[in-house]
Amino acid sequence: MEFANPADAEIRAILTHPDTVAVVGCSSNPARDSLRIAKLWRDKGYRVIPVNPELKPDALIEALGERCYPSLAAIPDAVAIVDVFRRSEFVAEIAREAIAKGARVLWCQLGVIDHEAARQARAAGLTVVMDRCPAIEYRRLF
Repeated sequence: MEFANPADAEIRAILTHPDTVAVVGCSSNPARDSLRIAKLWRDKGYRVIPVNPELKPDALIEALGERCYPSLAAIPDAVAIVDVFRRSEFVAEIAREAIAKGARVLWCQLGVIDHEAARQARAAGLTVVMDRCPAIEYRRLF
């Protein structure tokens, strides 16, 4: 069965109800899209928690005003949206963590695609947006 993203109305709802977003694969490098999109989420009123297993835990505190965590499981607070900037091969693990964390949305960035992980996340009740960028969706829908 082919994957289909949610209808525009559902994507618009995700983008207009600020909550907590964990940006998985967030970089401290200002040239990287992950930091630019994390700042976009923050500027739209969302609380952004950077997650990157390859960074020192405090590497993004100054840039986003939040501690960086090595995994979703390490975040002590609830997370509503998990925005994935890791390669597709990591999506299955991230989806499992998002399900365990109680997230409502799994958002996979452009080029980040795993149909089986998306199916599992949907079966667990998450809304899944795949191969899309919030910045592009904001411009397209508003």
